[in-house]
Amino acid sequence: MYVVSVPELPGCMTLGHSYEEAIRQGQDTIESWIMVAEQDGDPIPSPKPFIAA
Repeated sequence: MYVVSVPELPGCMTLGHSYEEAIRQGQDTIESWIMVAEQDGDPIPSPKPFIAA
């Protein structure tokens, strides 16, 4: 089982039985989170830059 969590979007997380499924679910979850935030008039946080270690 793979878990996807999006720290910039509070409560935005999902899971999948494979890596590929988790990525697809993650993309859908991000889109849904943003859509609901827009509908509710909630602020959408700006993305933070990714810095590879």
